[in-house]
Formats: sequence, C-alpha cells, structure tokens
Amino acid sequence: MESIFKTWKTSRNLYLEYFEKYTLEQLNKVPDGFSNNLIWNIGHIIVAQQALIYKGSHLDGYVSDELFGLFKPGTKPTGKITEAQANELKDLLIALIEKTEKDFYNGNFKTYNARMTGTGFHLSSISDAFEFNNYHEGLHLGYMMSIRRFV
Repeated sequence: MESIFKTWKTSRNLYLEYFEKYTLEQLNKVPDGFSNNLIWNIGHIIVAQQALIYKGSHLDGYVSDELFGLFKPGTKPTGKITEAQANELKDLLIALIEKTEKDFYNGNFKTYNARMTGTGFHLSSISDAFEFNNYHEGLHLGYMMSIRRFV
C-alpha cells in the first residue's frame, strides 16, 4: 500500500499545480470540442475517490452531497465554479489523502462491495479500489493535459 499512497500523493500534487498555473477563468473554460474543463476534472477525481473507496466500503466519505452532485460520473460543468468552491477543491486534494490514509491504517475499511467499473475493471477489494483510483486519476490528468492547451 505504501507505493499506492506514494503514487496517489504524487498525482494529487500534479493536480494542485493547476491552481498555481491557471486563473479561475482558465480553470472554468470549456474549450471547443471538449465536454468539461480543468476544474471539473479536479472535482471529479475528488468525488470519484470518495465513491470508490468509501461508498464501495459502505462508509460515509468526507465530501458533501452538493459537491458529489456537481462532479459525479456522468456530469458536466453546469456553471462557473466560484473562488470559494475552487479553494475547497484545492484543500480537499491533499486533506482527503491524509484522512483516507489514516482510515486505512486504522482498519476502517472492513468490507468492499465488489463491482465492475464503467470502463470494465472488476473491483473485488479495497486494494483493487485504491489501484483503480490511481489509474482513474491518471486518465483525468491526461484529459487535463489536453484541455490546458486550449485555455
């Protein structure tokens, strides 16, 4: 698990850099030919991790229902994310790693609801969920690398 957490922390720090390199206007821009924007991808990986790890383990996560509704799979940006919302996402990028890591090492993930992801991965354990989460975050980082050229 150490390498999974190390990879996850590295990935999240790469996401964090987008807040430093792009304005809120750029983060919110949906370029022509794309269905989402930089900030939606950041919000999405946050809520997807909570769903994969916590909901998959029948536990409450750490994000609000409102935030989950904005960024859950199948959604698209419906408006501009405010400065306050962007700051919340920025804080959650790292804070959720610390909380999740603590929960893992405290043995809070006792069961996992096996399922097939929309991309065809079978998740049968919490370990599978953590590995898939890193894969999923890598995909969205790639999408963001494409989007950033057009903002």
